[in-house]
Amino acid sequence: MSAIQIPSFDVPFGIKLWPLFDAAITKVSQGKFIPSHFAFVHGELPFSTFPPVFLIISTYYIVIFGGNYLFKKFQIKPFVLNGLFQLHNLVLTTLSFTLLVLMAEQLIPMIYHHGLFFAICHPQAWSQELVCLYYLNYLTKFTEFLDTVFLVVKQKKLTFLHTYHHGATALLCYTQLIGLTPISWVPITLNLGVHCVMYWYYFLAARGIRVWWKEWVTRFQIIQFVLDLGFVYFATYQKIVFTYFSNYRDILPVCGDCAGTMLAAYSGCAILSSYLVLFIAFYMEVYKKKSKRSKKIKAVQGGVAAQVNEYVHATGRSDTPTPVPEAQIRSRKAA
Repeated sequence: MSAIQIPSFDVPFGIKLWPLFDAAITKVSQGKFIPSHFAFVHGELPFSTFPPVFLIISTYYIVIFGGNYLFKKFQIKPFVLNGLFQLHNLVLTTLSFTLLVLMAEQLIPMIYHHGLFFAICHPQAWSQELVCLYYLNYLTKFTEFLDTVFLVVKQKKLTFLHTYHHGATALLCYTQLIGLTPISWVPITLNLGVHCVMYWYYFLAARGIRVWWKEWVTRFQIIQFVLDLGFVYFATYQKIVFTYFSNYRDILPVCGDCAGTMLAAYSGCAILSSYLVLFIAFYMEVYKKKSKRSKKIKAVQGGVAAQVNEYVHATGRSDTPTPVPEAQIRSRKAA
């Protein structure tokens, strides 16, 4: 058992969590999955080649769009499934937090001893422990497909952002795993942090608990993609210079080569850029319109209150007259 120590850059949480995680998973899986022995071998692990990844993503879209169509065509009553929905969100919150903490334990000493550029670009930053956690995070992306299944059976609106996001994220994680990109930890850790908050919010909402920070869930997602793209564009630029403009390294601002394939670099830039655009559009669509509606309601309420005050002042009576309907207020303003 790991001894408790004073927290430091080498032992950020005062106790080494990886050995505990390794022992627990090995015991639960009865030795079939040993994190400390894990290696991402293309073609030997589930979803480590493109055909099964393409098949499951295609199945996901067939199920959600086909299911949505059948529910509407045959007028099937929406399912409640509130208990399962709560469990689903609680499990994903716990998984996200666990993976985030384990990754932080690996990354903090690496960045402290070798620097940030090493952590995002050096081949040795593609460490055995982190690759194991990357793969486990990758598998959770398929579990998150259930988010949309719940929307279908509960007959909630399917948005392009939601349906596109889940399929594209699974594909993104696949390209980074086969592309051996050390920078993977940046979008993964930020995403795990956002998911801790997001799935906890969904859990509370399913429990009927309203929170004031709902809008911040989307804001955190937008901030996440801005940070992602800052790192990914930087690393991709380094790789492009070293791959295609090696003769101009002396005149171009460059720090060094970045490990990983060009396919992984291009797909990361493309998918993450699309996320930023779509989430900003979603935020403006939902929260800015909501803000405008709220202002209109307050303006109408203010107009009614002004009429009441004017009536009391003119008549000296304290009884409140019947409020003027909103439609009449609008017609008076138009006149």
